[in-house]
Formats: sequence, structure tokens, C-alpha cells
Amino acid sequence: MHKILVIFAHPALQKSIAHKSLFNEIQNIEGVTCHDLYDTYPDSFIDIKHEQTLLLNHDIIVLQFPLYWYSCPAILKEWQDLVLEHGFAYGEHGDKLVGKKIMLAISTGGSANSYSTTGYNEHDISQFLLPFSQMSKLCNLEYLSPFVVHDIHKRHDPERIADKTKQYRQLLLMLQQQSDGATTTDMERNQ
Repeated sequence: MHKILVIFAHPALQKSIAHKSLFNEIQNIEGVTCHDLYDTYPDSFIDIKHEQTLLLNHDIIVLQFPLYWYSCPAILKEWQDLVLEHGFAYGEHGDKLVGKKIMLAISTGGSANSYSTTGYNEHDISQFLLPFSQMSKLCNLEYLSPFVVHDIHKRHDPERIADKTKQYRQLLLMLQQQSDGATTTDMERNQ
């Protein structure tokens, strides 16, 4: 069974609609470590060695966050800058993450249609996530298809959130059981 590390970054969890539900639902899954960066580092001083040890002790990394201004919350960017350092995640002797997988679990304020060439964002969601794809490539991580909850500001009915929460839990359980060669590319999770 694969061990999963969920690195959670939401600066306003108390106001969250989707992420609070998603994050709470996976807390009790055996083999899943839920790691809230804002809760762990309220002063934003990230313990690099601790974070690197967490990465080394898990097979799959999930970055869970709301998409803010087409990017991630500040602490997650700082985490990337500090933790995924040269000699650890990339560069000479930077092979510590080889063979691990990474997936994003994100929410957007806009609809799925708005994240298309015909929508007001003028690009597919994958275009906005290119920095994460490239980070994964540089760090020799296998980049899995993201889990996306769109339209969170307009479509936050409890039934829809409960459905997405169930899908997220099932996805993590499936990832735990996957063989090393399997991917989630064919799964439809962007509704």
C-alpha cells in the first residue's frame, strides 16, 4: 500500500467551503498523512529538514490548495522554494524524489467552462498548472492528473460538496492500491 502525504495550504480554512470538507474527510484514512502548512507554520518559518523527511517517508505527494490568482497560496510557493532544494530534489545528487508521484487537489472560483479557450480565462486549467508540471519534471516526480473542484463560489451546495468529498476520498484510496506503473490520467475528476 502506498503512503500518501497531503500537503494542505489554505490561508482561510475557517471560511472554506470545499477544502474544509475535503481535508476533514481524508484525515482518518490509514496510510494518509495530512499536513496543514498554515497550521504547522503560523510564523511561516518552514522546517526544511522536517519537510524533506516527510517527503522521503511517502510514495505519493498531494498538494491541496485553492487556486488564488491562478497560482497557489504564498506558503506553498515558499515551501517549494525552500524544501525542493538543489541537491535534494534536483541537480547533482538531487535524486531523493525519483519514483514518487505528485497530484494537485485544487478548487477554482470559475466554472470548468471558464477554464477553456472559449471561456473568460482563455486557457485550459492545465495551462495555469504548468509551473507544477514543470516542477514535477525537474524533481523527477510522476505528475498525475489533478483533482479539480470548479465553480466553488457559485455552486457550493452541500450535496455537490459531499459528492466531491466522496470522490476525493475514493481517489486517494485508489492511489494507495495502484501498482507503480498505473496512472490516473484516464479518470474524469474535473467537474
